[in-house]
Formats: sequence, structure tokens, C-alpha cells
Amino acid sequence: MTTDAPLLLSSSGSADSPSKQQAPARTSIASLGCLCTTDSFSSSLYEDCDTASVNLADEREAEPGHCREESDVSRVAERFQSADSHFFHRLSVECSQKERQQKVSWGGAMEMQHSPSSLETGMVSSSHEKPNRSQRVRHKSSQFEDPFSPEHEPRLIYINDPNRTNDRYEFTGNEIRTSKYTLITFLPKNLFIQFHRLAYVYFLVIAALNQLPPLAVFGRTASLFPLLFVLFVTAIKDGYEDWRRHRSDRNENNREALVLQHGDFRLKKWKSICAGEVVKIHANETMPCDMVLLGTSDPNGIAYIQTMNLDGESNLKTRYARQETTSMICDAVSYSGLIKCEQPNRNIYEFTATMELGSQRVPLGQSNIVLRGCQLKNTEWIIGVVVYAGQETKAMLNSTISPSKSSNLESYMNRETLWLSAFLLITCSVVATGMGVWLFKNSKNLDALPYYRRKYFTFGRENRKDFKFYGIALEIFFSFLSSVIIFQIMIPISLYITMELVRVGQSYFMIGDTRMYDSNSGSRFQCRSLNINEDLGQIRYIFSDKTGTLTQNKMEFQQASIYGKNYGSSLQVASDFSHEISTTESLRQSGKKPKINVDSALMALLNQPLIGEERIAAHDFFLTLAACNTVIPVSTESSHDMVNGVDEIGTIDYQGESPDEQALVTAAAAYGYTLVERTTGHIVIDVLGNRLRLDVLGLHEFDSVRKRMSVVVRFPDNNVKVLVKGADTSMLSILKVEIGDGLYDSLHAKIREATENHLSGYSSEGLRTLVIGSKNLTDAEFIEWQERYEEASTSMHERSAKLRQAAGLVECNLTLLGATGIEDKLQDGVPEAIESLRQAGIKVWVLTGDKQETAISIGLSCRLLTQSMRSIIINGSSEFECRRLLANAKAEFGIKSADSRRDSQRSEDLYNGDISKLRSSNGHMSENAVQNFELTGVIAGEKSEYCEKVTFDDTELALIIDGSSLVYILEKDLESELFDLATSCKVVICCRVAPLQKAGIVDLIKSRTSDMTLAIGDGANDVSMIQMADVGVGICGQEGRQAVMASDFAMGQFRFLKRLLLVHGHWNYQRIAYMILYNFYRNAVFVLMLFWYILYTAYSATLALTDWSSVFYSLIYTSVPTVVVGILDKDLSHNTLLYYPRLYEAGLRNEAYNLTLFWITMLDTLWQSLVLFYVPFFTYNISTMDIWSMGSLWTISVVIIVNIHLAMDIRRWVLITHLAVWGSIAATFLCMVLIDSIPIFPNYGTIYNMAASTTYWLSVCLIIVLGLLPRFLGKVIYQTFWPSDIQIAREAELLKKLSQQLGGSRPESDVS
Repeated sequence: MTTDAPLLLSSSGSADSPSKQQAPARTSIASLGCLCTTDSFSSSLYEDCDTASVNLADEREAEPGHCREESDVSRVAERFQSADSHFFHRLSVECSQKERQQKVSWGGAMEMQHSPSSLETGMVSSSHEKPNRSQRVRHKSSQFEDPFSPEHEPRLIYINDPNRTNDRYEFTGNEIRTSKYTLITFLPKNLFIQFHRLAYVYFLVIAALNQLPPLAVFGRTASLFPLLFVLFVTAIKDGYEDWRRHRSDRNENNREALVLQHGDFRLKKWKSICAGEVVKIHANETMPCDMVLLGTSDPNGIAYIQTMNLDGESNLKTRYARQETTSMICDAVSYSGLIKCEQPNRNIYEFTATMELGSQRVPLGQSNIVLRGCQLKNTEWIIGVVVYAGQETKAMLNSTISPSKSSNLESYMNRETLWLSAFLLITCSVVATGMGVWLFKNSKNLDALPYYRRKYFTFGRENRKDFKFYGIALEIFFSFLSSVIIFQIMIPISLYITMELVRVGQSYFMIGDTRMYDSNSGSRFQCRSLNINEDLGQIRYIFSDKTGTLTQNKMEFQQASIYGKNYGSSLQVASDFSHEISTTESLRQSGKKPKINVDSALMALLNQPLIGEERIAAHDFFLTLAACNTVIPVSTESSHDMVNGVDEIGTIDYQGESPDEQALVTAAAAYGYTLVERTTGHIVIDVLGNRLRLDVLGLHEFDSVRKRMSVVVRFPDNNVKVLVKGADTSMLSILKVEIGDGLYDSLHAKIREATENHLSGYSSEGLRTLVIGSKNLTDAEFIEWQERYEEASTSMHERSAKLRQAAGLVECNLTLLGATGIEDKLQDGVPEAIESLRQAGIKVWVLTGDKQETAISIGLSCRLLTQSMRSIIINGSSEFECRRLLANAKAEFGIKSADSRRDSQRSEDLYNGDISKLRSSNGHMSENAVQNFELTGVIAGEKSEYCEKVTFDDTELALIIDGSSLVYILEKDLESELFDLATSCKVVICCRVAPLQKAGIVDLIKSRTSDMTLAIGDGANDVSMIQMADVGVGICGQEGRQAVMASDFAMGQFRFLKRLLLVHGHWNYQRIAYMILYNFYRNAVFVLMLFWYILYTAYSATLALTDWSSVFYSLIYTSVPTVVVGILDKDLSHNTLLYYPRLYEAGLRNEAYNLTLFWITMLDTLWQSLVLFYVPFFTYNISTMDIWSMGSLWTISVVIIVNIHLAMDIRRWVLITHLAVWGSIAATFLCMVLIDSIPIFPNYGTIYNMAASTTYWLSVCLIIVLGLLPRFLGKVIYQTFWPSDIQIAREAELLKKLSQQLGGSRPESDVS
């Protein structure tokens, strides 16, 4: 057999090729460990198959007997470098150095499963969507070093010889440390971290200035109190958290494990274990370090581990010990050998190493290593040798945190803070300038004025002592600094603390919302980030994965195409011709035995003798389903037939990492092809009651380049066959071509045509498709493949690329057996949720790896697409074609650029609707929605000259684009075209996209607009998208917890997103927005009141308020009501918000917080400050009241007015709200009484005299009325003549409650 040269690397195989009869001895080595259950199938296989950005179906055969040549797409895309969310892969050795150094772009960035692998020349880097277990997204320009590059030598581990292992390399010990501080470094390091906040630095400077004698405005202790309080509380929190880390580290390091010492396994503390030692682990114990398996209690060397502590997945993984090391287990003295492995790295799903046992060289892979933190399950014991310990283990290298995100409102708050800073400088400059003018005018009289005389004229020690007068220039400078100290709370330090407390309280109620609890999975809502709660109320774009996010990711085998005939279509309607067979499957969320409907016609075919091409094709079809996978059958219960003396089939628990594979294996068992045993060297399948043993000679797992999986097996009759399954785009291009037999060629052409028609039908029904094929290998083909496979398996460099090239030797000229259709049902409530989100003004985009037809069908089912929409389909295979399609689509529908649409969009966003627009939808999709949608669809570029000239201004558009087009479009010169087109559409569906392409689509919107984005997904392939978006939501589904661990929020079902955004998002945004404005107002009114007073004290920075009153104002007197209202206040009930989704648009229009509101608030603040100062000023202008009495009046007045100001805006009064608002006023009065009761204070006894005066209380009442009257009148006028949607809905809600109360019925309770 010959192949195209570009697919092959040079071979150094032995000249003596073994014969077919000698093969078993050789393949016993090559086949060991080939059944590794890596992450290749940890997720949905069929979506993975459809993920690639390049359609390999475009490849053409050069001639019969040859594999397909590279496609035009591949040649054009060669320049792209593949990248996953952890690191970027190097191109293959055939690529030039220049090509290797090219940076990755969003368009060509495709995630690869096998990290350090290379790509064959001519193959575009493509994505493996679900299997990638990336924990964190790195920047696009970062690269991960190839551990086997020439500059990095492999690590040498001498088995059972730790002294020799560590003597040369000095590997780290197994002691771990996750704490940040020690007793010595805690104080300086913690303060250094805290002062990374610029606000803390600002207040530190203020406190330091106040310690200088010329600038001691406040008491030196009082000025330090706010900053010290914040620093102390934060330090206590950080110290407690680090103490818990120390305690955890101590407990972890002092755990014990059995280590081989002096020929016997003895207990040894984890922290003392080092590389090279042999360790024994028993069932349910945790791995102390990363170990290569040497043996297990299972005769076949199988071990089951649980990786929940590592990647969050609860399903069991299988690991294997090499059969070459089993002799070590029998004789403990003979533990010896050398392991050459890669240097420590973060990739937990890749391990490249070889083991040298004497003259024998054994390959090691990811299936032969168990990682620290994993637990041993369903296995009595295992023995392994330590290769990575302590901080070098993959678990510790992956112990990083999610990137920090800041909220949109916080950025606006920083903008307003700059305005307040400018105002602060202006007021301080006014005071300093006034001071200079006053000093200049009174320069001749300064010697006669207190504080400016050159000498003291008094009795005692101070007589004739010099005053500290520094001259006019320095006095002006000191006056400026003193004003900064006095007006410091204009930039509120308390706002940072308040926001943190409010966010914690909001998160508490979101977590406790029972309406977002998923009873099926037992998962409740999670808040994993406390910085962006308010962003949930301003989401404009939602980017959603499909499989496991919109769908259940619980696969059910529905239809099959075998030998050109369709089976299973009648299963949708129950009939007497179908029956059920019960098997068991390891379902992650349910232990129930699924019922598989079986097609009676197909069962009749399988019960016939194995004669004829159709019967043989059906036989090979189900053999492939049962054999070509990584599912492990485990007997869960004993079921023995006492009469017949045989074991019953049906008590098998299939352990698999992919719901797709479990569905296929379960379906094969339902049709009589039951996988009953799998070892490293063979599998046993029960075929209609007869046991068939197949020797596994090699297994090529799924990867994103090939998009298929194959297994080479030997049958009992010594025939060797390769069984293959994969995506249609990769399988149809490697099928057998014409052989010259007209009848044969005609028959198989018809079979292929029928199968392709069935695939299209399956996709249109929303089924996930897979193509099945096989091929009998000749002796020459097998020997050539075996040599190349063994060479690749033991290679220490570019192993993955060489394995792919070895697979190319047998994965060609396949015989088409058929195709499968698996249903992944929609989750409950998805259509209703999407409909409500769209009514709320949110655009929902679906980014999936599935076929276009499947994505469109799901889009119709979930009401994302409607019959009235016009579809734009972009399927380009070159940059020129994509450019033409985009231009034609924009011209066809009259789409303008984003800049020209901005004005009209702004006017639309500012529109305030009436209550007639606040309605819910109960629309229903008709049965022929797919056909109607297809009829209205328009393929871009194919303009019909007969189509009517219609206006598309009011037409809703839907854009459908595939990943291969995105390869070319996501370049800088085409991004703007895609952006203009996509943002003009109501719906965008991206098919066959890679994980980094998902992140690229999110970045396209995020970088070009100020709109908030949300990404939601359930698998590792969604991590990059989740972390790229402003808000990331993870689904606790079937795909593990990678998405959850990388997300900001997590939930069990997609439908909860509706409540999260429309209810909690709306509440959080309204609360935080009001709280920020209120804090600005609260502090500004206090500062301005002091400013007016200073103008009447010769600009001398003299205060009428006590030091403690100034400090307590923002920390105690007014802080509690702000926190309580920020957590508990509600403008509308959850029922109203869900019933009228368009109320959510208030957040999109920035109604609760914008620059206009800020300046209106500042004007109101200016008026209230004038009232606060001048009412007492004119009232007591001719009295003998001292400044402390005046300060007492101002203190109680400003606290009362800001609290009543808050009370005017509270929409939901509960007991705790009353206590907070009115209790703060009472607490202020009580604190003033206590402060005025201290004899050493200059204001001693002031409150007692003032409280007895009627004028005092009348002044307070007058201040409140005059200060709040303009605000009250403004609210009445605005809400009467220009009511907002929220105000109208609130009035309707109050009227409804009133009618219910008058009618005697109780209104429905509203729970946070």
C-alpha cells in the first residue's frame, strides 16, 4: 500500500519485517496501553467530530489506492498555528522555522487535544471541541514550551532508586505549600498587596499629611482610624484564610502512604516521598504524587480512578499498567528500570514517556499515569513509581485562579470619581486662593492677629515664644493640603467596602433561590465571582454552546443507516413491531436502566445467517459500535442462570467518559452485540449469544485533525481489520473509490448516495451523526502499519503527529458500513427561556461544533429561529469567497456599517415604551417550521434575478456561518464586515467552530462595542469563551466541571438563565447603580456643607464638627442603611419581571446610572448643602452660639436628611429596612450624646444644651423640608408626565395587590 508522501515521516523501521504469523508476538507490545481513556472521549464525540474549521470532505483523491490530498483550505490555512486554551502547538518538522514562529489568530486558532504534538504538513490545525480540558485561558501570544525540544532533556527516573534519581537532578520533594504568608512575611506582604488599591494609597497619603503639625486638621488618631480599620479587617480575613491553607498543607503533607523500603512496603509521610520511589495505594486512597503504574490488583492491569479533585469530573477513568512490568509485582526485589519522561508541565491530559526494561523499550502514555489528588476506586490496590512530586505535580502546576473581572458600573464609577477628584481640587484651590488673598489684605495686621503674631504675648512658659508662621506662600500651600484632608471623603473609601458587602448579600440570596435549584443533578446556583453581580442586568449578547447547554447531553440512539437502508424511523411511533431490551449504563446523574427501542426489521436482519453483503455490513456495523470506543464494561451485580448455567447479559455497567460512546455501546448491546470485557490486549463481545474475542492490535483515538477514531483488531480466523467511526466530513473523503467493477461501483455509489441523504435527514431532525466504515488489511498493509505504529508509540518526540500519520496508513479506502443518528434532547424550558431573553432585548448567539443542519433544527426547536426570519448562510472555502459572500449579503439586505447605524440605534435604545409593550409570549412553533425556514432562507451570494424587490427594514435576519469560513473571516480586514452583518441580525448561529473560534467571536463583539457579553457552556471546550466574555456561566452537566470551575456563575439548567438575568440581574443592577449615586451624594453633601463654612472662617480650614463626627459620618452614621437597601430593596416583584421581559431593557439603556443622572444628583447635592449651611447660619446669625453647637446641629441635620433622602427612594419596606434607616438616625444621636459627655473634648455638654432648645428642632425640620422639597417635586412631575416602564409596571403591580387585598385574597409572596 502506498500513501501520499506529505502524510508520512521518514521511517527507521527494521528491515526484517515480521510476517503475519509473527505479528502477535510483536503486537503484544504495541497494543499494550493503547486503550487509554484520555480526554478524547470525555465529551460528546460527534460534536467533536463536527468541530473542525476545515471541511475535509473537500479533499479529493489523487488516484485509487491513495489517501486524499490536502484540500485548498488546508493549503491556505497552513500559515495558522494551532492553539488551545493552555498553549500553542508547534507545527510539524516539515514546516519551516518561519512558519513555526508565526503568531496565532482567532481565525486559525484551533484547539488540539494532544498538547505538544505537531501537525502534518498540509493539514490545517483544527479543533477538538469537547475533549480539551483546559483549566485557564492564556493570552494569545503566550506559548507553551515543548518539553521534548532539543534544549530540554527528558527527565530520567530510576525505578526504586531514588538516590540515583535525585542525585543528579535534585528534584523537588513531595511537600506542598499553598499558603501565601509566613509569620515573618505576613505583615509586610499583606500590606503590600492591600496597597495595590490606589484608593488605599490615597487615604494613606491623607492620613500621613494629617500627622504633620501645620496640617493637623483632625486629631491624629481620628484621621488614622478609617484606614487602619479597613486594613485591619482585611488583614484579619487574609490571615484567617492563609491559616486555613497552612493547616490544610500540614494535614496533606503529614498523610502517610506505603513506600517500598528495604524490600517491604512501609508507611512513610507524603512530604518525605521523592521521585523514583515505588508506592502502593489501596482502594479509596488518594494519590500522593504523579506515578507511572507498574501493576494493579486486576490481572489485566486495569485500575479505576476518580479525578474529581483534579478536574471536577465524578465519572471513573481507566488507567493501565504495562504487562511488561507485571513481573516486578511478583518479585519485589526486581523493581528496576529507567523511565524517560517529559519535564513537568500543566497539561493533565498528556504524558509522553518511555520505559527501558533491560534491552526492551516500552512506550508510556497518559493512560499509564495516575496524578496526585486522584482517588483509587473499584480496584483493590495499585503499585507505581513516582515521576513528579510536590510542586512539580500536574495538580499543583494547575492550581491557578480565574482571571479577575471588573463590572461595567465600576468603570463608570471610576469615571465619576475622576470628576469628583477634579471638583475636590477646585474646592481646595478656592480655599487656598482665598487664604492667600486674605493673608495679603491683612499682611500689615498679622502681628496683631492670633496664630499670626511673631511672638506670644502671655504669661507663663509660652511668653515671648515664636509663633509658627511660615510665610504667605507656604501658608497657601498648607491651606491647600489642609483642605484636601478636610474634603477627603469626596472620594469615598466607604464605597469600596459597601460594594463588597452588598455583593456578598446579593450572592447569598441568589444562591438561596430555590427556583434556580436543579433537582435532577442536585446542583444549586453558585456565585463564583463577587465582582460582577450588577453586570447580569446589562447583558446585550449571550453566546451559548449547544450540546449540554441547550440540550441535555443524554444521548439516545434513534436511527441508523446500514447498507443504504434507514432503520429506526418507526421508533418515534410506538407499534407492535418494536420491542424493548433493558441494559444498564453508567449514567452520571441517574442510575436507572435505559430502555432502548429496537427496530424489528433490523433485528430480523441481524438474526439471519451471516451471508450476503447486507448482512455482513450490518454485522461489521454493530461490531464497530461495540469495539471502536474506550468504554469499559464493569459487572455491577451477579446474575447467574441456575438452570442453564450461564451468566446473564444485562448486568453490565458501562464506564465511559462520553455520553455518545455510552449511547452507541448501549445501542449495540440492545441489538445483540454486547461488549462484555475489555483489557489492554483484547475485547470480548457477545454476538447474539456467542462470545467473540478480538485481539486489539492498536487503537487510534479521536483527535481534532483526523476527526475520527479507529481500532485495529485480529479476528479468531487471523484476519486483521480496521474499524473506523468519525464525522461525515472526514469519513466520506476516505471511502473506497471505484475499482473498475461496474456493477460493484454502481451499487456502492447508490449506497453512498443513500447514506448521505440519510445523514442530511438526521441532521435536519436535530440528530448527531456519525459515519461507520471498515477495511480488511492485507499482510503488507498490516506490517507497514505495525512498524510505523510501534515506532510512533515509542517516540519521545512528536509522538502524536507520528501516531496520526500511522493512522493514515489504514484509515483510507474504507468500506462504507452506514451511519448513526443520536438524539440529544432539549433541556426543559429552553424555548421559553430564549423567547423571554429575546423579548428582553438580548441577542442570543449559538456557537456549536455540530453540522449546519443540526444547528438549524435545534435553533427552530428552541425558538431561536422563527418562520418569519430570513436566513443568511455563509459557507466559504477561501478568503476571496468569504469576502464576496459577506459583501453580497450586506448589499442584498441593505446592511449599513456599524458607524452609520449608531445614531438610529441610540435613538432606539433611548425609547421608553408603554405598558402595552410589556407582554409575555406564548408562541408555538409549527410542525413545518423547518420547511418554512428553509424556504425563506437566502444563501449569500446566490441572488435570484426573479426575487421580488422587498424592503428588509423590518425583516428579522438570521446568520448561519461555519467554522471554515471563520478561519478567513476572523482576520482584521474581514472582521468589520462580519461585525456589520452579524450585529444586524437577530440571531447568529456558528456551526463547526473551534473553542478558540468561540472566544474569537466573543472578542469580536466585546472589542468593538460597549455592550455586555455573557457566555454559557458546560464543557472544557467552552472555557476560553467563558473567560473571554464579560460574564461567564457554567452549566453543571454531563461534561464534567471544567466550565464551572472557570466560570463566574454556575447553574444546573439553561432555563435558570432567564431568572438569573431578568430577575436577579435587574435587581442587582438597580441596587448597585442607585447605591453608587447615593454614596456620591451622601459624601458630596457633607463636603460642600463644610466648604460653605470655611468660606466664612477666613479660609482657615477650621471645622465646626468634632473629629470623631467627621470620621463616623461615612463609617457608622450613614453606612448601614446603604448596605441594607443595596441587598434587600426591590423595585418590582419577580413575577412582574418574568411576565414583562422588556423591563430588562432598563439596564440596557443605562436608566439607573448614567452621566446625566450623576450631574442631576450633584445639582440636588449642591442645593441640599446650601440649605444645610444657610438655614442654621441665618437662624443663629445674631446669637452667641459657639461653633461646636453649630456643628452639632449640622451633624444631626445632615444625617437625617441623607437618610430621609434614601427613604424616599426605597421601594420595598421590610422590618430590617426600617431598623436600618431610622435606627441609624437614633444611633447618630446616641453617639453625639456619648461624645459630648466626655469632659476632655471641647464640645463637652453641647448636645444637652441644644436639645433643650425649640429653635434647634425647628431648624432641623426646616432643613429637611427645604432640602428635599425640590427632589420631591421633581419625582412627582417626572413620574406623572414621563413615567418609565418600571414605574408603570410598579403602579400596575400595586393596583393588583390592592385589588387582591380588597377582594380578600392574599397576594403571592415574593422571595429573593
